[in-house]
Amino acid sequence: MATHEFDIVILGGGSGGYAAALRASELGKKVALIEKDKVGGTCLHRGCIPTKALLHAAEVADHVRSAASVGVTATLEAVDAAGVRAYREGIVAKKFKGLEGLIKARGITTVSGEGRLEADRSVVVGDDRYVGGDVILATGSYSRSLPGLEIGGRILTSEHALALDEVPSSVIILGGGVIGVEFASVWKSFGAEVTIVEALPHLVPNEDIALSMGLERAFRRRGITYSLGTRFQKAEQDDSQVTVTLEDGKTFSADYLLVAVGRGPATAGLGFEEAGVGLERGFVTVDEQLRTAVPGVWAVGDIVPGLQLAHRGFLQGIAVAERIAGMEVPTLPESQIPRVTYCSPEVASVGITEEAAVAAHGADGVVSYEYNLAGNGKSEIIGTGGTVKVVRRKDGPVLGVHMLGDRVGELITEGQLAVAWEAHPEDIAPLIHAHPTQSEALGEAFLALAGKPLHAL
Repeated sequence: MATHEFDIVILGGGSGGYAAALRASELGKKVALIEKDKVGGTCLHRGCIPTKALLHAAEVADHVRSAASVGVTATLEAVDAAGVRAYREGIVAKKFKGLEGLIKARGITTVSGEGRLEADRSVVVGDDRYVGGDVILATGSYSRSLPGLEIGGRILTSEHALALDEVPSSVIILGGGVIGVEFASVWKSFGAEVTIVEALPHLVPNEDIALSMGLERAFRRRGITYSLGTRFQKAEQDDSQVTVTLEDGKTFSADYLLVAVGRGPATAGLGFEEAGVGLERGFVTVDEQLRTAVPGVWAVGDIVPGLQLAHRGFLQGIAVAERIAGMEVPTLPESQIPRVTYCSPEVASVGITEEAAVAAHGADGVVSYEYNLAGNGKSEIIGTGGTVKVVRRKDGPVLGVHMLGDRVGELITEGQLAVAWEAHPEDIAPLIHAHPTQSEALGEAFLALAGKPLHAL
C-alpha cells in the first residue's frame, strides 16, 4: 500500500471540505482532498445550485403567465422538461468546471474514491494511504426517509426528483420544511397539482410563526394544498399512482410522492467510531472549535449537529483551516447564520424568533414590528406581497430579522449585520436605503422600532 503525506487530509469535497482545502492552500498547507463523487458535493450537483436553477425556471414560467398584467403580451405554451434539465445541467457543469480549475490552480491534490478513516488517523482510499498532520471530516449528508417507507418507483427523494424527465400532473410532498416547500413551489409553477403533508402544525416550522402563517396564506392563494398536524402512516404505489394514508385515515393520491423529511449525516461505514471519533445519532460530536475527540481530527458541515446549510459548511471549513494554521478564529453562534428558503414567496431569517426571544427575556422585555410589503414601492412593482418582521430587546439590540416575499433573500445580509453587531434600531434608523428598493422595507421596520416610522402608522 502506497503512503502519501500531506499537511492536511480532507475527507469529503463538498461545501465544507473544499472551502477548507482552498483556505488551507492559501495559508501554505499541502492539502489532499478526497471525494468519492465530484468536488462540490450535494450543494453543487444535487442540492443548492440545481434546485435554484429550477426555481428560476419556475419564476420565468410565472412571469410569462402574468405578463399581460404589466402590458406585455406573452403566452406560455409549455414547460419543456428536457429543456429545463439541459439549462440546469449547464449551470452545474459551468460551476463545476470553475471549481475544478480553482482547486487545481491552488495546488490541491484531489483524490477520487471513497475514503475510510483508520485508527492511526490516516485515510485509506483503495490501495493508497493518505497521512496528514491534521484530518478534516466533511462527508456531508443524505436524504432521509421514514421507517417502512421504501424509496423507489414513484416514491422519490430530492435527487430523484431532479432527474425526472417529466413535469408530473400531480405530486404529494412529505415534509413541509425547506426542501419540501421549494419543490412544491417549482412544481406548482410548472403546472402540477401539489399537496404537502407536514406532521407539525405549520409549514417551515423552524421559522417565526409570522413567516410560517404568511407562507401558508401565500401557498393557498397559489393553489398549493397542504395537510398540517397529522402524521404520515403509509404509502402504497402501483404503475400509475401513489396513495398516501395519514394516521387519521385521510388519503391522498398523486403521480409521485416526494419524501422531504430532512437529511441525515453521512458517517456510517467510514471508520469514524473505530478510530475514536464520537458519534451521537450519527452526527460527529465536536467542541466549539470543531475538534473531535481524536487529536488532530476535525469535522465540518452537515455531519456536525446544527443547521445543514452550505454557507455554514463554508464558514466552518475556513475556520478549521485557519485554526490549524495557528490563527485565532471566533466561533459564530448558529443564530447569526442567515437562512433562506427559495420558494415563491421566499423566506429569509437570521437571529431568533419572537417566541424564542420572549422565552429568553420575558414578554415585557421584547418588542417586535411587522412591516407589510404592500407599502413598499419596489415590492408592488415586482408583484410580491409579504412582510418584514424585526424583533428587538426592549430598549436594546436587534435579536431577529424575519422576512417573507419574493427576492427577500437578497436582503438578509443587512439583517445578519444588525443581529451580529448587536445594533439597536436607533443605530440603523439614520442610515438611508436607496429608493425604490425592497431594502426600504427593512429600513421602515428599523425606523418604527426606533420610534419614528415614516411610511407606516
